[in-house]
Amino acid sequence: MQPTSDDRVPVLITGGSLVGLSTSLFLGRLGVDHLLVEKHAATSHHPRGRGNNVRTMELFRTAGVEPAIRTAASVLARNHGILQAESLTGDNQQWLFREIDPGGGLARFSPSGWCLCSQNDLEPVLLKEARALGGDIRFGAELRSFTQDADGVTAEVLYRETGETRTVRADYLVAADGPRSPVRTALGIGQTGAGELFHNVSVTFRAKRLAEVVGDRHFIACYLTNPDADGALLPVDNEAEWVFHLPWHPDRGEPLEAFTDERCAAHIRTAVGVPGLEVEITGKAPWHAAERVAERYSDGRVLLAGDAAHEMSPTGAFGSNTGIQDGHNLAWKLAAVLGGWAGPGLLETYGAERRPVAVATSARASERSAEHSHPGYDAAPAGGNRQSGVLTVALGYRYPAGAVVGVDPRRPVVPEGPPAPPAGPGGSGGPVVPTLPDLPDAGDTVEEPPGGPSLPAAGGPPADRGTQAPGRPTAGAGGPGVRGGERAAAGAAAGPRAPGGGRPAGAAGGGPRLWLGEPGTRAPHLWVTRGGERLSTLDLYERVPVLLTGAGSAGGEAWHSAAARVADELGVPLERYRVGAGQDADLVTEPDADWSAAHGTGEDGALLVRPDGFVAWRATAGCADPAAELGSVLRQVLSLD
Repeated sequence: MQPTSDDRVPVLITGGSLVGLSTSLFLGRLGVDHLLVEKHAATSHHPRGRGNNVRTMELFRTAGVEPAIRTAASVLARNHGILQAESLTGDNQQWLFREIDPGGGLARFSPSGWCLCSQNDLEPVLLKEARALGGDIRFGAELRSFTQDADGVTAEVLYRETGETRTVRADYLVAADGPRSPVRTALGIGQTGAGELFHNVSVTFRAKRLAEVVGDRHFIACYLTNPDADGALLPVDNEAEWVFHLPWHPDRGEPLEAFTDERCAAHIRTAVGVPGLEVEITGKAPWHAAERVAERYSDGRVLLAGDAAHEMSPTGAFGSNTGIQDGHNLAWKLAAVLGGWAGPGLLETYGAERRPVAVATSARASERSAEHSHPGYDAAPAGGNRQSGVLTVALGYRYPAGAVVGVDPRRPVVPEGPPAPPAGPGGSGGPVVPTLPDLPDAGDTVEEPPGGPSLPAAGGPPADRGTQAPGRPTAGAGGPGVRGGERAAAGAAAGPRAPGGGRPAGAAGGGPRLWLGEPGTRAPHLWVTRGGERLSTLDLYERVPVLLTGAGSAGGEAWHSAAARVADELGVPLERYRVGAGQDADLVTEPDADWSAAHGTGEDGALLVRPDGFVAWRATAGCADPAAELGSVLRQVLSLD
């Protein structure tokens, strides 16, 4: 007998911040009815969580909201680089980098790019778009309790303004309810990781004269290193509105109440080097940096996402991006299971895929905080081999298990340095591409890894982290009050360069590389034309699985034909595209592109891409019975057995 309820929905989401709203957006794009409840009365008013990485912006591009987000972010569109200074008025200053994408090397890997959009600007865009897609989103509504059985979840929701309690019955509950997640606690799910790292107080303030002091140094963030008043300064509107992160030490008995308006204003004046600066404190919010990952991501029909599943240091802006990508991974799987074209076991792959990514990424975020002496964090960097750059973490991570077939267990979750060469022509490794440009992040902190700049893609110039303002010391000059100390000389062990400036595949040095087309990794970006419209192959992946085969290839045509029969037999919605330069191609590549090389297949091979843009399976050549092979693959990927 079904429990009685006031509301009946396929999916209930608790938590209406970035991750919850993004999950609502993704579910809405896939036509999944859902209800989102958020205990607060409105979206965030505090300008935090600003850095949206390339992969996140790709997802927003596919969801159709990238233009609206960039419009909302336009106030900070001219801001680039991380400045490090003892004060804004002294000579001891250095640019750790000046541009997010120097040389434009990122364009080889993605149709999108970084976006600096504060959470208080981003959340209203997500809310508007999610509601336009039919999302039932209710603020001032708090999940108070829940129970689950074999068929669903029954939840009690309190409407805080009226005091009314309503019962909601859902097939699944997604808990995006923050780092202190009541849902995770109720389920008794523990956490692993280093725990608390450091604490800051984020202060919003108004100071009209500060823009004159900053001048044309339109930074993303400025680390102010005065030992008497250190912290991080961030622009909100480049004019009168600003944010300052002050170190807070509750572990030393320092109470939050000690951060009075007077103390915060005095700290800011000393830090920026303007004693008479008029400062109006407009808000304060304590926050805690931690490294924790839930021991499991689901319990029956309840699934954790975002900070409920993982906590990360803010360095690199990994936390919110990882959470948004959790929601994207989860949305297509919920849609497939609820739509009847995948088995319930598909949802069990959610944790198998996303948890290892969170473990690797949270550790990297902590190490970044140590490398750059984040205000309030006293840990020393681990040293040793160079760690993965931000772009590699954003685009290069892989799923070691889950809804994928043929994953290589030798590969780390996040690439570290040059990977081993492929086993041979058409081997499981796939083609090695030139080193990713090790770009700085668009978050709130410095993102230059030790060891100097790495090679950009497509033979572009190296990342200019040493660009200096006139009369300022170069990056790595060190000196009193400057964090990070001396940097290793750029290019000392860079290895040989290929014609056009790029290092050949497999050359030593230069940092991590991607294995494009490998099962369990994000599918490659390739510009193609379909029906006269130019688009990225990444734009194809959203609603259903996609099979790519070579146009004009006998083996490719065999895969293409077999896929139609198999999909019909299994009841799986599947899109199929022949890719190539000829007239028989459904997706016409550009003159200098080779789709099979870009995706790691031979001319007779095939690639199955999931709705989230990750490669589910790859064949490097044809086979004797493509229908049997594809049937087996789809059953495994979609848990149909």
